[in-house]
Amino acid sequence: MNKRELVDAVAERVGSKKIAGEAVDAILDTIQDTVAKGEKVAITGFGSFEKADRPAREARNPATGATIKVPATSVPKFKAGADFKGQVAGPKKK
Repeated sequence: MNKRELVDAVAERVGSKKIAGEAVDAILDTIQDTVAKGEKVAITGFGSFEKADRPAREARNPATGATIKVPATSVPKFKAGADFKGQVAGPKKK
């Protein structure tokens, strides 16, 4: 599912494609802005988004075998919540 399909799915529930598009954009923008500031966004049952720092390291270029330095960077991290994990896993077998 891409963003357009997500907006369409939300529009079916709220009745307006314009409102659904604005809502999806507002939610995504808020999550991105908050995580970029270094704060955590936790949505109960769904999961949490946070900023993770990766330290500088040395790596190898697979084509040449040369050692290169990879600078430190920050990346977004998502951890699924219990309800989300349970829904994806499906019903438990006995």
